[in-house]
Amino acid sequence: MKIWEIWKYALGSFSDDKTEPYDDFITIVRTVIFVSILTTNMVIVAGVVRHWDDNTRNPDKCHLLQKQL
Repeated sequence: MKIWEIWKYALGSFSDDKTEPYDDFITIVRTVIFVSILTTNMVIVAGVVRHWDDNTRNPDKCHLLQKQL
């Protein structure tokens, strides 16, 4: 399959003839690593977006801050 060959070389070139029988296995391992990194990054970004601007001051409670100072 042409797509599989392109994906294999996109993940890293295979220049050694000794590893040719293992090229598909290496591609699967690299794909799993790539997907896990991508998933981790998506979870981190989602957490940042979800909690974006959570530390804004509530104007109703500003008088409590002034009394403490």
